[in-house]
Amino acid sequence: MINSSFSASTGSATSSVQAPTSPNLAIESARERVSPGEWETRVNLAACYRLMSHFGMTEMIANHISARVPGTHDRFLINPYGLLYDEVTASSLLEIDLEGNVHYNPTDLDFNKAGFVIHSAIHRALPEVECVIHSHTIAGMAVSALECGLVPISQTAMRFAKIAYHSYEGVVLNMDEQARLVEDLGEHEAMILRNHGLLTVGNTILEAFNTMFRLERACQMQIAAMSCGQKLSLPPDDVVQKTYEIFHPKLQPSFRRKPGRLEWPALLRMLDRVDPSFRE
Repeated sequence: MINSSFSASTGSATSSVQAPTSPNLAIESARERVSPGEWETRVNLAACYRLMSHFGMTEMIANHISARVPGTHDRFLINPYGLLYDEVTASSLLEIDLEGNVHYNPTDLDFNKAGFVIHSAIHRALPEVECVIHSHTIAGMAVSALECGLVPISQTAMRFAKIAYHSYEGVVLNMDEQARLVEDLGEHEAMILRNHGLLTVGNTILEAFNTMFRLERACQMQIAAMSCGQKLSLPPDDVVQKTYEIFHPKLQPSFRRKPGRLEWPALLRMLDRVDPSFRE
């Protein structure tokens, strides 16, 4: 709200801007009110938000990461719309259902409508997916605007040689878009939202984050290479296919480790050294 007044001493108009009220961040711990399984999910999801912030994959309060509430088919956790990613804690996460009903909200903030449309669509259609991450990074948005999309010019990019694409339809507020989002994602672990950003899914939070980290790196590398103005070196198609099969989690032989399994404990140790408040 802007209040204007007239200054008799200067004969000029003055104005003062009243800042919006800050949200109440004195949040009571949710640990005792939820199951041990949900608390573990909350801690890991809060850690995922902090990691996205740590690695620069944020856009102020925009974007969203969700995780299914363990033991449910119709409820998921998501960030309060108004917190920076490095403010998110295990207890501050909202619990909502696939119809948009809020079942637990320890803050005076709401959830992002576009986040609900995207995440509820995927959680409803793909019960095996635990986590969905959506980002607006400079590199991700840049690649999303390229007609060629993501090009397999690096080993990391070859992991996404068969990545999904979804055409831009405007801000994702239309529930009718949900069916097209799910159809375009198909069985892929990652999707480029044209003229928009990136999206990854995972059977666990750590898988979804690992995929997003690799996808972001692939986009960064491509933009860096293309900015040099030189002709890009493309490996043979059969090499790209073999590399894709080695890295793709659904095509890996059973003896290979799941993506992110070794990285996640190390990342949590890093967060604990930097700021362990995500566990609160």
